[in-house]
Amino acid sequence: MAKNEKELSYSELVTKRNELKRKYMDLRFQMVIGHVDNPMQKRIMRREIATLNTLIRQKEIAGLDK
Repeated sequence: MAKNEKELSYSELVTKRNELKRKYMDLRFQMVIGHVDNPMQKRIMRREIATLNTLIRQKEIAGLDK
């Protein structure tokens, strides 16, 4: 995660999180099938989603979620 993600608006953060969640689901299906080049990618994506969730929650608490 880059520092510029802290500067994104609430709606941009939510959009990016939803996109990452879709990619994560696709990666999970690929792992079941066995066509994954980097198995560590699953952990990295999970952490990126968690970071985005944290930033989203911080903006909600600050009242910037409009």
